[in-house]
Amino acid sequence: MILDAHCHAWARWPYDPPVPDPGKGNVASLLWEMGRAGVARAVVICAAIGANPQNFLDVVAAIEGAGGRLVPFADFDCRWHPTHHTPGAPARLRALLDGAPGLKGVTHYMVEDAVASWLLSDEGQACLSLLQERGLLLSLAAGPSQAATVAAAAARVPRLPVLVHHLFRVRTGDDAELAAVAQAALAAPNLVLKLSGHGYAEEDGWDFPLPRVQLLVRGLADAFGPDRLVWGSDWPVSTRYMTYRQALEIVRRHAPGCSPAERDAILGGTMQRLLEGGR
Repeated sequence: MILDAHCHAWARWPYDPPVPDPGKGNVASLLWEMGRAGVARAVVICAAIGANPQNFLDVVAAIEGAGGRLVPFADFDCRWHPTHHTPGAPARLRALLDGAPGLKGVTHYMVEDAVASWLLSDEGQACLSLLQERGLLLSLAAGPSQAATVAAAAARVPRLPVLVHHLFRVRTGDDAELAAVAQAALAAPNLVLKLSGHGYAEEDGWDFPLPRVQLLVRGLADAFGPDRLVWGSDWPVSTRYMTYRQALEIVRRHAPGCSPAERDAILGGTMQRLLEGGR
């Protein structure tokens, strides 16, 4: 079973420049793309950006007829919220979780070139501890300059899987960034890396299948190990660079050095286990 660990769905396209069809990234379109590519399930990373201030509630309402194929992760205090890293975060998180029974995880976007010290603060640690206590997953947007802090924070909650977006935002040719992320992988065994957002790692992110990015993926895979990698399409944002099917094939066909069993785990087995409460 192929499981997309990172995609989005918005009622209205949230980015500039505007697109001719503002609904091109909605739930119906996502399910259509999944069906064409043979993807059985997907985690929808909710993000209340643009004209989608209630993206999580919108997605929950839209997936009622999807037969369990879509699993929404709630947007919590992400960088576009006025409450981002302001006092009261643990109470806000508790209210969110209490109001969303059955939730499997939350997503938190940091400003990726800023200091990540909030994660080590009393409030940041209280939020991570609450997620661990509830048996949830954390989907985290972070950059390589934040890797050491992310690892230190994750190490304090070892039963909380922390899934980091988009190759940890490491760029091709930057050995220092790769080394920082590799050290984080060693320091915190509960960090899981999303093989998603390949186009961000290369200046010519549209040049499929991105051979230089594949070398970077090999280095990251060596650091994390195949059992701590999950595939995500990053659809519809990924359409800046490639189609939904190409976002799958860049891992299924082109990721170097994976055995068939490892590839099956990356393409769905590991994420399914995490959603079921495996650690």
